[in-house]
Amino acid sequence: MTQGAEFGPGRRALLGAAVLGASGAALGLSGTASAASPARSGRGHGGPAYRHLPVPTVVAHRGASGYRPEHTLGSYQLALDMGAHVIEQDLVPTKDGHLVCRHENDITGTTDVAAHPEFASRKATKKVDGAELTGWFTEDFTLAELKTLRAKERIPAVRQENTLYDGRWQIPTFEEVLRWAEQEGRRRGRPVWLHVETKHPSYFRGLGLGLEEPLARLLRTYGRHKKDSTTFLQSFEPSSMQRMAKLVAGPRVVLLGGRTDRPWDFVQSGDPRTVADLITPEGLKWISGFAQGIGPTLDLVIPRDAAGRLGKPTTLVRDAHAKGLVLHPYTMRNENSFLPADFRRGTDPAAYGDAFGAFKTYFATGIDGIFSDNADTALLAAADFRA
Repeated sequence: MTQGAEFGPGRRALLGAAVLGASGAALGLSGTASAASPARSGRGHGGPAYRHLPVPTVVAHRGASGYRPEHTLGSYQLALDMGAHVIEQDLVPTKDGHLVCRHENDITGTTDVAAHPEFASRKATKKVDGAELTGWFTEDFTLAELKTLRAKERIPAVRQENTLYDGRWQIPTFEEVLRWAEQEGRRRGRPVWLHVETKHPSYFRGLGLGLEEPLARLLRTYGRHKKDSTTFLQSFEPSSMQRMAKLVAGPRVVLLGGRTDRPWDFVQSGDPRTVADLITPEGLKWISGFAQGIGPTLDLVIPRDAAGRLGKPTTLVRDAHAKGLVLHPYTMRNENSFLPADFRRGTDPAAYGDAFGAFKTYFATGIDGIFSDNADTALLAAADFRA
C-alpha cells in the first residue's frame, strides 16, 4: 500500500486525537477518559492493584507499534498519550548484562545494524530455543555499542508509513523506561503500568546472562517489586515466573502459544506437557500456584478454521477465571493480514479491516484485557463494549 493510501480518512480519524495532544487525553472525554478511570473498571475496591484496572484492559503491545517502530521511547510515549492502560516491554540482555527493550535478541530487522561496517564481523548463526537464526544478537554487543544503533520498523511492507521514523530513536534500556514511567507518572498524577516479558530466559541463563535477577534488582530500585506493584511480569517459560515469584511480589503472567507448543524450559527439563495441557483445569490450577494471570494467543480463546474464520469460543476464559486468573490475550492489529478472515475488508493485506468488529467478538468472551498494536482503536472498542 502507498503511504498516501495509508493516511486515508479512516486512519486519520483513529489517530487524530492521539497526535493532537501529548497530555494523555488522547481519544476524547467519552472514550479514553472513562477507560482510564479505575472507578469505571467494574472491580471492587479491595484486592491487588491489577484488579482495579479498567476492563477490558488495553495493553499497548510493544508500545504504539502500529504507528511507530516498536520498543522505542517514541512508541511507548505515543501509546501512553493515546490512553493505553498498560505499556509492554520485552527484555533481552547485552553482553555486559544490561537489560534492553527488544522483542528478540536478533536485532537484524529492528535496527540499522547491517549498515554498520564496524559490526559486520558480529553477524552469526545461532540456535535460540531450537530455531536456527542468522543475524546480529544483543548478547554479542555491549550497551555502549548498541547505543550507536538506531531503531527501525520491523515490518515495513505492512507498515510503510512507520518507516518515516526509522533512525529517530535508540534502543532503550529497561532502566530508561523505568525512569520515563516514573517521570510520566509524576506528571500525570497516577502510576504508569508496565507489562514486562523475560525473553528466552533459559537460553540466556545458559549464557550466564540470566534475566530474572537483574530485572528484580531494577524493580526493587524503582519500587516496583511489591504485591501492589503496577508492573505485570510475563514469560512463555513458566519457570521464569516461578523464579520471579521468589524475587519480587508483583503480579505474574504465563504466556501461552499454540496448543501443540511446548515451553522451551519444558523441552530442556524433559517435561512432556504442551500448552494444551496447561489450559486444562488441572494445568490452570498449577499456573495459579505461582501466577495471577495468563496471556494466551487469541486462537486459544476463539480458534480459527482452515480458512481463517472464527469458530466457537473455547472454555478457556471460564476455566481460567474459575482458578482466579485474569486473561490478557495477544495480539490484535488493525491490518487485514492479522485479522480473522471474518473481519478482513478488501484484498490489500496492509489495509485496515473491521478491527472494531473483531474487538467486539473477543471482548464478548469475557477476557479481562487484550494486547493491541493500535491502542487508540482498542480503547474506542473497549469504551463501546462497556457502553
